[in-house]
Amino acid sequence: MEDASHRIIAGVSGSLGSLHALRRAVVEARLRDSVVWSVITWVPQGGEAANRRMPCPDLLRLWRDAAAQRLCTAWLEALGGIPNDLEVNLVVLRGTPGPRLVQLADREHDMLVVGAGTSGALRRLVKGSVSRYCLSRAQCPVLTVPPTLAQRRLEHHPLARRRIVRDLARHDAGRP
Repeated sequence: MEDASHRIIAGVSGSLGSLHALRRAVVEARLRDSVVWSVITWVPQGGEAANRRMPCPDLLRLWRDAAAQRLCTAWLEALGGIPNDLEVNLVVLRGTPGPRLVQLADREHDMLVVGAGTSGALRRLVKGSVSRYCLSRAQCPVLTVPPTLAQRRLEHHPLARRRIVRDLARHDAGRP
């Protein structure tokens, strides 16, 4: 590796868009001879305010472990596992994705890679857009990876998405 300070930081949630972004982060890391930092974030169920009122260390540990498992599953789903030819760090952070990713990507030679998402205006209004947050606040280059054509089609056709999920469930159960 050229320099450990050259990091490709990939925001991962487990969504189709984040899996696509993770694959792109691997391509960028190979091109730039960089280390991949795959990052997933989590917040306590009910939010931080609810946790402050009734903290439960056992539940916090469960939520953190579940996030770590989602991160490992994302590598399996995106690439069949972690590539042997790259240095990869798996990072689980507590907090909301946008601020935590921007906070982590604080070096001059970092590159932040996030999925652009396909959610509609209402969802962005309620939940916000991680990619927009990162683009407007990061001090390093940000690569937003647009959704694939298949992902865009699935997002806008909920019946097709349900049919695919149903067919996959049947296939997993051994039924035609």
